[in-house]
Amino acid sequence: MKPRLLFATTNAGKLRELRGLVGDAVEVLALSDLPPVPEPVEDGDTFERNAELKARAYADATGLPALADDSGLCVDALGGRPGVHSARYAEGSDQARYEKLLRELSGVPDEKRTAAFVCALCLALPGRGAARIEVGRCEGRIGHEPRGSHGFGYDPVFLLPGGRTMAELTKEEKAGLSHRGFAFQKMKPHLLALVNGQPVGG
Repeated sequence: MKPRLLFATTNAGKLRELRGLVGDAVEVLALSDLPPVPEPVEDGDTFERNAELKARAYADATGLPALADDSGLCVDALGGRPGVHSARYAEGSDQARYEKLLRELSGVPDEKRTAAFVCALCLALPGRGAARIEVGRCEGRIGHEPRGSHGFGYDPVFLLPGGRTMAELTKEEKAGLSHRGFAFQKMKPHLLALVNGQPVGG
């Protein structure tokens, strides 16, 4: 029987990405696969803190190893906003959020539209033992209009150095270039340790 890992998210896009990255070594469960558990309050002021809050809360509530992420977009011209508030930057859809971003950056020249996607992943086991946190970054800039039909969130307006937006990448390309992909590659040895019954913290 394959080890089970709870990915503590309700975001279908993130879940698809992780299942694609993990492959068949681990059975990745979503929150919707389990009975409801109380949702932890994400009141941290960093991506790392919020990821750890979620991972520890869900590991303790379910008795399963839990992987949680907190991620967002940090725009230099906005002093790092929306940052940890990326998912709550505007009410409504992903489109509403990136349209607000484009409005805020109206008139800002290309060279000052630099930005980075940041993802903090935390792997926690039930109990209050050590947890492993890894962070990935993807540097780019914000375009002037959305392009592409893949991905989610701010992907359609995030331009990579090669000129394409994150939403113009295939799933495989995104896995190799995204902030979540980078964080996962750092986390992968610890997931393999989990599979082999070895410590994951430290």
